[in-house]
Amino acid sequence: MDKKRSVLNVSVSIFSRVVLLVAAIVVRRLLIARIGPDVNGLNSLYSSIIGMLSVVELGVGSAIVYSMYRPIIEGDHKTVAALYGLYRRAYHVIGVLILAGGLITTPLLPYLIKDYATLEVDVTSSFLLTLTSVVVTYAYSAKTSLIEAHKDNYVTTAILTVCRLVRYALQAATIVLIRSFDAFLVCQIIETILIWAITEAVAHRRYGEVMAKRETLDERTKGEVVRNVRAMFMHKVGTILVNSIDSVIISGFIGVVVLGDYTNYALLSSVVASIVALFFSPLTSVVGHLCASEEPEVVEHYFCRLFALNYVLGVIAFLAYYAVADYVVGICFGDGLTISRTIVFIISLNRFTQFMRSTSLLFRDASGTFYNDRHKPVVEGIVNLILSLLLVNAFPDDYKVAGVIAATIITTLAICDTVEPYVVFHHVFGKGPGPFYLKSYAYIALFVAAL
Repeated sequence: MDKKRSVLNVSVSIFSRVVLLVAAIVVRRLLIARIGPDVNGLNSLYSSIIGMLSVVELGVGSAIVYSMYRPIIEGDHKTVAALYGLYRRAYHVIGVLILAGGLITTPLLPYLIKDYATLEVDVTSSFLLTLTSVVVTYAYSAKTSLIEAHKDNYVTTAILTVCRLVRYALQAATIVLIRSFDAFLVCQIIETILIWAITEAVAHRRYGEVMAKRETLDERTKGEVVRNVRAMFMHKVGTILVNSIDSVIISGFIGVVVLGDYTNYALLSSVVASIVALFFSPLTSVVGHLCASEEPEVVEHYFCRLFALNYVLGVIAFLAYYAVADYVVGICFGDGLTISRTIVFIISLNRFTQFMRSTSLLFRDASGTFYNDRHKPVVEGIVNLILSLLLVNAFPDDYKVAGVIAATIITTLAICDTVEPYVVFHHVFGKGPGPFYLKSYAYIALFVAAL
């Protein structure tokens, strides 16, 4: 394993996340205080809707980046160039499709917001601005992935950090001086354009020769990419049905203001999750190279070490989150925004169960074995959707949000925590996952007791 590159990627990612966290909290507090808590909920709803539209991405990015690992190791620049060209063309088409889907969805927004009539925000214009900021990212996604496939995640993280800080500064000034939600969203578009320009310059300087080539894939590689794209598409559908649909259900059945209050806690839990996940996500390309060049026993050795780290980080992070969440929400976003402790308990447990999948997902994606559990996410998504709709109506009014989150926990424990480890152990290590199941569920039970 390239330990030096791993440490560099992780260190830069952690520093970036901490700095951006502080800036994001300041901007969100200003947004709630100066413009209102309803726009906080709208932000979450817009992200979820656009996340659902991004299903058209079909998992192209993950599949093609995985296919780049071996040719990069072997110095096969022709294949890398062909894969990059395919990626670039695919993402331009995807951007156009997401734009079209967003335009079609716009007239339906009033039906997705229970308290739409009481809002003082122009929902149409604000949604279209959010949509634009997302669509523009597909203009440079191929270059970002080319950089990261070479294990240079720290470069893209640095670009994102600088441009995001510029955006937050502009948004803070906009909130204080103009108090316009639309102007606030325009700043996101400015950030995206800055990232685009800098990524273009860096990618051309580092990999200009590869990007300039016009190569075609051989039939074997093309078949591998198509196979992996099909698998990642099914993973994409499942992820959307599990993650993005929750905000839509809360908005449609409970209201966008309640969604805003929940989103404050969800933001903090996601920040905690993303900070500890930074020990894993920058390692994808490194583990990918490891899986492509080492024996299964060596790969399993690193898996076990990372899983132990996974558990320790999860326990520390999410016990701490449960202990201080109410206080932090009050300090960061203002008084009167706290929610039931029962809901906070459910959020903490959900985040922990999701985080405990990090090691399995890291090795599954890096080894390219996501094809072998391609049906799992669709089943997971459908079960989660059905359970969410049942439990949101079964729980009392003050706990409907807990019902939606509980559906995700049940789905994770019953489906994800059985299928994902099986795929890694069976297809990467060549053995059964029985002992790992016992360890994994015992760890979760210990966390629940501690919580």
